[in-house]
Amino acid sequence: MPEQYVLGLDEVDEASIDAVGGKGAHLGALTRIDGVRVPPGFCVTTAAFQRVMAAVPAPDPAAPNARVRQMIEDAAIPDDVAAAITTAVGRFDANVTFAVRSSATAEDLPSASFAGQQDTYLNVPAAEVLRHVSRCWASLFTDRAVLYRRRNGIPDGAAHMAVVVQRMVLPEASGVMFTADPVTGDRRSVCVEAVHGLGEALVSGLVNADSYTVRGATIVARTVGVKRLAVDPAPAGGTSERAIDPAEQARPALGDAQVVRLAELGRRIEAHFGRPQDIEWCLAGDDLHVVQSRPITTLFPIPATTDGANHVYLSVGHQQMMTDAMKPLGLSFWQMTTPAPMAEAGGRLFVDVTARVAAPAGRAALLEMIGRSDPLTGDALRTVLDRDGYIATAPDGAAAPPLLPAGATPEELPTDPAVVVDLIAQHQASIAELREAIRPLSGTALLDFVQADLQELRRLLFDRRSHQVFMSAMEAAWWLNEHLETWLGEKNASDPLTQSVPHNVTSEMGLALLDVADVIRPHPDLVAYLEHAEFSLEDMAKLPGGPEARDAIEAWLDTYGMRCAGEIDITRPRWSEEPATLVPVILGNVRNFAPGAAARRFEEGRQDALAKEQELLERLRALPDGAAKAGETKQKIDRVRTFIGYREYPKYGMVSRYFIYKQALLEEAGRLVRAGVLRDRDDVYHLRFDELHEVVRTGHADASLIDRRREEFRSYATLTPPRVLTSDGEAITGAYRRDDVPAGALAGLPVSAGVVEGRARVVLDLAHADLEPGDILVTAYTDPSWTPLFVAIAGLVTEVGGQMTHGAVIAREYGLPAVVAVVGATTAIEDGRRIRVHGTEGYVELLP
Repeated sequence: MPEQYVLGLDEVDEASIDAVGGKGAHLGALTRIDGVRVPPGFCVTTAAFQRVMAAVPAPDPAAPNARVRQMIEDAAIPDDVAAAITTAVGRFDANVTFAVRSSATAEDLPSASFAGQQDTYLNVPAAEVLRHVSRCWASLFTDRAVLYRRRNGIPDGAAHMAVVVQRMVLPEASGVMFTADPVTGDRRSVCVEAVHGLGEALVSGLVNADSYTVRGATIVARTVGVKRLAVDPAPAGGTSERAIDPAEQARPALGDAQVVRLAELGRRIEAHFGRPQDIEWCLAGDDLHVVQSRPITTLFPIPATTDGANHVYLSVGHQQMMTDAMKPLGLSFWQMTTPAPMAEAGGRLFVDVTARVAAPAGRAALLEMIGRSDPLTGDALRTVLDRDGYIATAPDGAAAPPLLPAGATPEELPTDPAVVVDLIAQHQASIAELREAIRPLSGTALLDFVQADLQELRRLLFDRRSHQVFMSAMEAAWWLNEHLETWLGEKNASDPLTQSVPHNVTSEMGLALLDVADVIRPHPDLVAYLEHAEFSLEDMAKLPGGPEARDAIEAWLDTYGMRCAGEIDITRPRWSEEPATLVPVILGNVRNFAPGAAARRFEEGRQDALAKEQELLERLRALPDGAAKAGETKQKIDRVRTFIGYREYPKYGMVSRYFIYKQALLEEAGRLVRAGVLRDRDDVYHLRFDELHEVVRTGHADASLIDRRREEFRSYATLTPPRVLTSDGEAITGAYRRDDVPAGALAGLPVSAGVVEGRARVVLDLAHADLEPGDILVTAYTDPSWTPLFVAIAGLVTEVGGQMTHGAVIAREYGLPAVVAVVGATTAIEDGRRIRVHGTEGYVELLP
């Protein structure tokens, strides 16, 4: 069958992307929607592009993009391709001009819009169409398009170029329309921007457009811009700028009725494509023409509901200090682990708190708890709840779901270190039993066993006494902060009192890696190997001191190797699987610390805490009724120091169990690969647990489903999850309502007292950390895997976090001033800049 080099817009639809690119496919689909006018035209297919590219000499991969473009523009268009294009052009009237627009196959996709990355040419005379088609082909290799593809993981060879040629519309007004608010994410709103003449004046930033927000058939907000210029078609082809008469500059480009009609058109287009759209339109006479529609790729998805009611969701990731997207197997494991139902959106999990906030008592309790631990989430939630009628209030006396497990209050638990020792022993015994029981299992028996054992994990994770231990420590810390500020003016008094507490498995992990460095430090050949070679334990063991170093690292991995960045996602690579991840941290410890640093640091922290305790108690005894105040305070201090370390253990137990599950499931995945059921072991990561169970049972996997899940994960990874999300799609960040932050400083949540000044090191990947003593770590979030870095830093700043999230707990234990929940910290603070962290007051100053 001969190649088709030209297809009419009426011959293509969404299924034609490979032939006509994203823009052409969407325009073809638009022609099929009742009431939508699309300027007539045709597509020069990717087959024509491939014919031309086959005749272009393969460029040197190092050649500048400009050289590649010139080669394409200079290439002769084959006669049959040129004939097909000129024949299609000849079907239009002789005086018609054209819009010639690039349409790449990797364009206008749900995961990547490529908006503005390739070229468009307006008002092109018929005789110039061929030349401009070549220019569109060449624009696949503009610097911006190449960079955009690489950022989105699209190889250059995977993208091909079609070209859309349409009759040029000569409009009185043009603009863009979003069928959801692109800033807030609100799906109820249609946002319209309009200018006089062609839309080029808007997209190039030449004028301030009129802007409208429409809900239903009502314009709820409007701003009429002062439009000093318009871009019009030029008589000889192309476009030209025109100065607008001053008396006309503030005249709206559209009437209200036209704005509402345009919004209705947008909703019709959105309904056809099944997701919010970014639409380009123009007005000629009284006719609205649509010249492009693409999905809005920056919106955070909304959890699926069926009841049509309003819902409000809180981010799980912000509470767990892991806001990255998770793969389906990781999401399903977390959902099977937690007793709270969790909604899913954008590769993240959210808790639907609608029922709780509908009950007045539940609303007050939730706002108090969330506001204390994470003020930004609390403020964002309050923003939603302050809207009259958004969440219907339940009748007085309606019960809200419980915040805490049922049982005795924290104060009924005696302050006894044996309680913690016993709980840890239970975890360890249960994990040892799991390791033995799972070893011989495979097939559906393995999947059934894992599903049943998750109940044991839940029993341990949500054990009433376990919960009492760390809740009583948190309550005691809050009591100390409140009372000692009232009695002594001491802010965040509990922070220095929690240094070097017993049984904190996460802080012990960081100190234990200092001990590993002590084994390596005396051997220069080992240090040189770690600095320059590709790491493996076997190769390291061949060097002087290598066997001892290997044994030390393996012993550390036996205890902590199940951890990793983003560890709540079972699919993430663990340190035991990729021990090379630890090399930068080990080298930093070798360079920056003297032998025996771990024991010294722990003892210094313990002594500092004891000294602070004695100071506070002496000051209290000097007050009226001081003996009673000091006695009660002493009880609270003992409670905090006895129990707060256990705060980290339940998660450690969960991650230990997850790693055992993962190892067994990967062995099963290997069997499925050998049987030809899966292509790769990590295919299982893109299946939910119940789907994996079915694959194991039937011996059949849906490869297209796995491929689609991979692509969805890539798109989700580019999104930033909100702290609070509504069922209307609003992504709400929240704000600090404070007047005590100096001008220019960055506000945050104080979680570890003290003030420190130093060099900011912005680190987004633990494996690339390069820290020196005195540096201040600035990062998006810190889960327990970041703890080994804490021994080398002087302070901590994160974008995510709360009073009792892991980074805050460990910062207090190590005595590091820390401010968390600093919005945009990793972009507002330049790497290497000196900053001052006010861990008591909760802000960060940028120093000259």
